[in-house]
Amino acid sequence: MDSNKFIQGKLPIRVENIQPILTVKDMTVSRRFYKDILGFEEAGWGTDDFTSVSRDGSGIYLCRGGQGNPGTWIWIGFDGDMVKLYNELKAKGVTIRQPPVNHSWALELQIEDPDGHVLRLGTDPNYYESASDKES
Repeated sequence: MDSNKFIQGKLPIRVENIQPILTVKDMTVSRRFYKDILGFEEAGWGTDDFTSVSRDGSGIYLCRGGQGNPGTWIWIGFDGDMVKLYNELKAKGVTIRQPPVNHSWALELQIEDPDGHVLRLGTDPNYYESASDKES
């Protein structure tokens, strides 16, 4: 195979979607978190070993005891009220890793799922406040 072809052009495919696979210890606990707390819907074909949860056209695969590593970080961009979301998640007992912080790239909140995966929830930055561009 000519490696120069690989470098010069794109692969001859169209990417349909990209979905992370998270390892989970207890599928029942993970389902409850993603469905009942975050409002995702589960695929009808899901099992206690492997399933998919999705919301607004984006999804995450959950795999019991395999595929993926504990502590994976995922960016979830959204359109909505960050303060309201923060207060609702806090009231539901979600582990808040970092309360909302305004960065130049986003207003970001970090939470943990039951398996320690970090969900970085972000909206457009608040342009009326100074940005803290410290990466955490």
